[in-house]
Amino acid sequence: MLLRYLLEPKADKEKVVMKLKKLESSVSTGRKWFRLGNVVHALQATQQSIHATDPVPRLCLTLASLNRVIYFICDTILFVRSIGLASGINKEKWRTWAARHYYYSVLLSLVRDLYEISLQMEQVAHDRAKREKSPSREPLGYSVADEETEWLQSFLLLLFRSLKKHPPLLLDTVKNICDILNPLDQLGICKSNPGIIGLGGLVSSIAGIITVAYPQMKLKTH
Repeated sequence: MLLRYLLEPKADKEKVVMKLKKLESSVSTGRKWFRLGNVVHALQATQQSIHATDPVPRLCLTLASLNRVIYFICDTILFVRSIGLASGINKEKWRTWAARHYYYSVLLSLVRDLYEISLQMEQVAHDRAKREKSPSREPLGYSVADEETEWLQSFLLLLFRSLKKHPPLLLDTVKNICDILNPLDQLGICKSNPGIIGLGGLVSSIAGIITVAYPQMKLKTH
């Protein structure tokens, strides 16, 4: 999708663009074949998330997994229609339902990420406060503008240190941000273009590959 978007404006690339469109369609169909077993996996993820000790991740991940189950069911029904086994299925209606439940799933996962980030920022701030031996003093010429600038800088620095200290949390947050671009566009909440969606999908896929290759990079549920 990303390649097609980059090559479409070029006049001498029509044949390549058509081949990329066919490849995109074929890959999409193949991906739906591989997704047929994902309903079971999502149900297992729901069962595991129920046992999380922290109530916020437990609620977010359980609801996210349930929405993912519904999304995969809708996606499977769309796949059945696409191969001609059930032509009476309303494609647009089921596609909207699939996009909506996928959006809910990713949004809830992002809420969990933000909660985890807030906990890490709180811990980093607590550790820094313990290391500080003397109270800070206000600089000369102190003003409200200085306070706002200092607050923003402190917040960004704290966020950077928190994510740097926990790479799995950073990776999961980036992946979920990239994943939510597609349903946002499909539902008309935030319209985008195929280039941005394709780039987001590429980054999300790379993040997913990293968690498979390095299991320690997968965000754990406590």
